[in-house]
Amino acid sequence: MYEVYGGVQKEEIRIIIDDKKIVCPPDYSILDAAKSAGIEIPTLCYLKGLTPTGACGVCAVEIERDGGNVIRRACRYRAKDGMIVHTDTPAVRAYREERIREILEKHPNDCLTCPKTNGHCQLQEVTHLFEINPEVRNVRRKGLDDSSPAMIRDMDKCIACGRCVNVCNEVQKIGIYEMKYDPVTGDRYVNTKKDVNLSETACINCGQCVKVCPVAAITEKSSIRKVMDALEDPHTTVVWQMAPAIQNTLGEEFGFAPGTDVTGKIAAAMKRLGGYAFTTDFSADLTIMEEGTEFIDRVKNGGVLPMMTSCCPGWIKYMEYNYPDQLDHLSSCKSPQQMFGAIVKNYLPAKIGIPAENIFHVSIMPCVAKKFERTRTEMESEQGRDVDAVLTTREAARLFRLKNIDLSKISEEPFDSFMGEGTGAARIFGTTGGVMEAAIRTVVWKLTEGKLDQIDYKAARGYKGVKEATLNIDGLEVRVAIVNGIGNVKAVMEDVRAGKSPYHFIEVMACPGGCLNGGGAPLLKEPAKVAERMEKMYASDANNPVRRSHENKEIEMLYEEFLKEPCGHVSHHLLHTAYTDRSGEVK
Repeated sequence: MYEVYGGVQKEEIRIIIDDKKIVCPPDYSILDAAKSAGIEIPTLCYLKGLTPTGACGVCAVEIERDGGNVIRRACRYRAKDGMIVHTDTPAVRAYREERIREILEKHPNDCLTCPKTNGHCQLQEVTHLFEINPEVRNVRRKGLDDSSPAMIRDMDKCIACGRCVNVCNEVQKIGIYEMKYDPVTGDRYVNTKKDVNLSETACINCGQCVKVCPVAAITEKSSIRKVMDALEDPHTTVVWQMAPAIQNTLGEEFGFAPGTDVTGKIAAAMKRLGGYAFTTDFSADLTIMEEGTEFIDRVKNGGVLPMMTSCCPGWIKYMEYNYPDQLDHLSSCKSPQQMFGAIVKNYLPAKIGIPAENIFHVSIMPCVAKKFERTRTEMESEQGRDVDAVLTTREAARLFRLKNIDLSKISEEPFDSFMGEGTGAARIFGTTGGVMEAAIRTVVWKLTEGKLDQIDYKAARGYKGVKEATLNIDGLEVRVAIVNGIGNVKAVMEDVRAGKSPYHFIEVMACPGGCLNGGGAPLLKEPAKVAERMEKMYASDANNPVRRSHENKEIEMLYEEFLKEPCGHVSHHLLHTAYTDRSGEVK
């Protein structure tokens, strides 16, 4: 997702790497040039699209020079015409090994219990690659920061690569972290800017730092044990939901190609674990019914515009920290996760004959911030907390493996009834622009009473930072905008605050690409593969026989039996909320 190089190049340079002649643009580093030719150079700190720090030194190469060759770090050193580079010489190997040993000397070795096992720890990869056997040690100096309900920072595991600093500053533009220097030990390390816990910063829990960390210095806060305890309790009934993005990403943890739709296999896995298997697609459709009705009411009756989506908890928290004076622009709708939870605790018990107090509700989400969202005081009713535990996509995969469930070998099964149906519109909630497109499908149908029958709104699709479109709905001109990634939202919000926004409806997703690239999604060594997830998600939508949210038969039954009408009395009590000024919480 973090592309930096591109555009028309007016010059070319020619270099030789490992006796291979390479032609590349003049702004390429040696590392870029090598990658373009299929030559792999190991690295711990580099991430394409972020400012190279050269912190780890593992990408060292040897450059021929008159008077003696030199060692340089390939990620930061610019390729120059006529340059001759070697990536595997005794001097290079010795330099890399020395740097890795320096890192290992300060790194805890609790690898048996580390959440970055199963091939996700890049420090472990390079250690194995260079066959380095570190001395046994268990370093503890800076300790844990577990103040956040969503993430844990093990500061002793930090290798000062700078990835989290750069992704937070340059991509998300939140700016929580900075590189520090300990004058006593001489160590470089990362901490929050004022050396406070995450809970005392303006962190929105997006989890993008979790995704780029090459070790386990930043991880999601695990709920696997809590879920296993519920599964093993004979007096507890587990009810599952899984977000739209999960269905096109979880398979990657079991060897499927990026974007493969494994919906039926996950439903079967949920049932094998025990309990009721449902899909958040159901409540995504429910969200469109509520949010679409709210938007139509605002347009027709002079409500606050532009209205903004409220599905993304990272975006909500950003608003509470940075624009608390603009909270009335947010839709009052809870997110699909929380709407589902409210229905699980207040509608489902009567349908399945199990008291709400005996239900343990688990959601599988691509989003680390959902762990925070479920703890909000607004997210509970008379029946208690709407959602009892949140597993990220990666945690769900670990739980399945713990229970000997292999998605590549399990047969597909359908979801359970009452809350197991979802439309194509619900599925595309998982990608940037998807919520807007899903809403437009129903809003246009409702406003024109079915006279406009358009399904696909391709202007809402793609990776552009801010996408916009103007719709002519039976003589009513509606302008919409889609913000892809929280780093692109500030200019949009400054116009809203100044009263200059031209839009009626704005969608914001905190993670670049949307939930498909959420902080809890499977890790990709090739970030460009996120595009394959998006492509296959749209294919899942196109292949669904029902593609508008208001045509979901189970949603129709829910309103008939329980809610009565969108944005009615029951809906407002259970499915809508308000948010809080958090600007005073930041130190």
